[in-house]
Amino acid sequence: MPLSGPSFLPSSGAAPKRMVIFLHGYGADGNDLIGLASVFDAKLPDTVFYAPDAPEPCEMAPYGRQWFSLVNYDPNSLRRDPHTMGAMYEAMLDGARNAAPLLNAFIDQMLEQHKMTSDQLALVGFSQGTMMALHVALRRKEPVAALLGYSGALVGADLLEEEIVSRPPVRLIHGVADPVVPFEAMAAAQEALKGAGVAVDSHGRPELEHGIDPEGVRLGLEFLNANLS
Repeated sequence: MPLSGPSFLPSSGAAPKRMVIFLHGYGADGNDLIGLASVFDAKLPDTVFYAPDAPEPCEMAPYGRQWFSLVNYDPNSLRRDPHTMGAMYEAMLDGARNAAPLLNAFIDQMLEQHKMTSDQLALVGFSQGTMMALHVALRRKEPVAALLGYSGALVGADLLEEEIVSRPPVRLIHGVADPVVPFEAMAAAQEALKGAGVAVDSHGRPELEHGIDPEGVRLGLEFLNANLS
């Protein structure tokens, strides 16, 4: 089934001139992030926002959705032994690959609907949504304008240099005290992205756990305004 989810039209009432697609995290759905649209709208006028629900019911909760299975993901193990991080995120690559065609189809559909091109689109991910945003955006033929990732990780880092097709600018923001996706995942992603020729910067948020704080919102808007013209 094609993806669908909540949307937010420009409060100005004008025809949209740019687009932001939010990609939610594991166990949530599009409603989890679409609330950011009203905040972003004030600084990104004439922008249409979409937040599609992930394709699968969450396997470990009676509600929510997932982009792919995390049944074998163990953040406690990562905290005990950070050296296992690469292998654990590598194991998620097949899941991201399986979900990618549905997400790409949604992106293409929304761009066509609004008669926009990829340089008018930004992807904003949170947690597993950041994993999907990175996986898809770096492999699309036409680069998106910007990719903003909160509290996520890069899956399949070892294969990125041979698979990368597009190099949109990337900003990563991550809580230093994140108990779900280790803060160290941001540095690992940044290193792999730079190695593949991607312009990327990163920002740690002191004392923040797995979430988005007001400073993270400000940093995100600053980045989108600079790249989503």
